[in-house]
Amino acid sequence: MIFDRVLDGLGTAIVSGTLPTGHTESIDGIVARTGASRSIVREAVRVLVGLGLLSAGRRVGLRVLPARDWDVLDPRVIGWRLAGPDRDIALLELRELRRAIEPAAAAAAAAAVAAARAAHTDGASLPRALEALLATTDRLATGAGAAPRRPAAWAEADQELHRLVFELSGNAVYGRLHRVVSRALDERAAIGPDPAAVDLHVAVARAVADGDPTAAADAMRAIIDLA
Repeated sequence: MIFDRVLDGLGTAIVSGTLPTGHTESIDGIVARTGASRSIVREAVRVLVGLGLLSAGRRVGLRVLPARDWDVLDPRVIGWRLAGPDRDIALLELRELRRAIEPAAAAAAAAAVAAARAAHTDGASLPRALEALLATTDRLATGAGAAPRRPAAWAEADQELHRLVFELSGNAVYGRLHRVVSRALDERAAIGPDPAAVDLHVAVARAVADGDPTAAADAMRAIIDLA
């Protein structure tokens, strides 16, 4: 789509420094630069202003903002950073964020399962979510198998397992942060399936299902360290 091309082009130019901090521009200038319509450019600018990459004022027009103002947790900004000269820094920051939040989310998921079991001795509220979580481990194993390996299946199951852990934690903030983790997992998917990681993902799923917060956190931490 033309809108996506304009948005990605401008976002990439700002994050890469092609349009440096303090650079000023006008809607007409961007129209000339991109060849897109004014309505499309205005919408792209609106998004970039919302992401903290641009400011808009009557007298100065559009101004490129410094990195400290960017919404670095937005998947689009993450993608532009990963495609830019600061890729290694962005990857390190994503790993550090994952290490800070994912073990805690896994522990919270296991604790939530244990609490739900204690409150509902018949377990009626648990099977569907836990069955989905455990099923992802089978799909991970299939994707990482030798005959034949299926990178796409691995990547899809990997994304789903981490999403379900966040969901089971019951923490709405963790749920929102899954968008960030998902973007980091996209980078991991490019490497391809890792059979050594299957056991660790199984360990996370089992620990959550068993209601063991410590084991769940330890296994999730090991996954991140392995990646």
